[in-house]
Amino acid sequence: MNKTERGIMRSMLVVVAVACILVSRADCHTSTTPTPLNSCKAFSTCDSCVQHPKCLWCMTNYTCTDYPVSYILPPPAVCKLSQARWGMCWVNFEALIIAMAVLGGTIIISITVCCCCCCCCKKHQSGPDRDEERFARRREEIRQRADERKVERKVRHDDIRKKYGLVPDSDHPYSKFENE
Repeated sequence: MNKTERGIMRSMLVVVAVACILVSRADCHTSTTPTPLNSCKAFSTCDSCVQHPKCLWCMTNYTCTDYPVSYILPPPAVCKLSQARWGMCWVNFEALIIAMAVLGGTIIISITVCCCCCCCCKKHQSGPDRDEERFARRREEIRQRADERKVERKVRHDDIRKKYGLVPDSDHPYSKFENE
């Protein structure tokens, strides 16, 4: 793993840890077991209202209403998003939507970056192998040509030595006279 991937993994772990802490803190606030209810309108405080998943507290008129399950988000006719509370009194729907969108976007971007990094790393790892092979072939060809030229040069030099009698043990007429 390179530094970028480690950084992404750390940020993902931080996001997961924060989400776990928020979820666990939410469970701690619901210490009383909710009793079966007929209507959410019976609750007069935010804390007693949001303990029930079917209830929605509206801060505009301080009323507890049934959550409109036919909609994902409560329509403005029921309560404005900035004034609606569900699950916890201190979190409004706007903040919840923004936080979830940022969290989801961060996770999607992190996964995309990880996938791109992995794909790019694999391409770069396979690329130099082909280049290395090509350079090795070129080096080998150059070495072979150099060896051939070296052999040819040695043959030419030996012929010149024979011609002028510079080769020891040669019977050539121009060979050196030895002192006896």
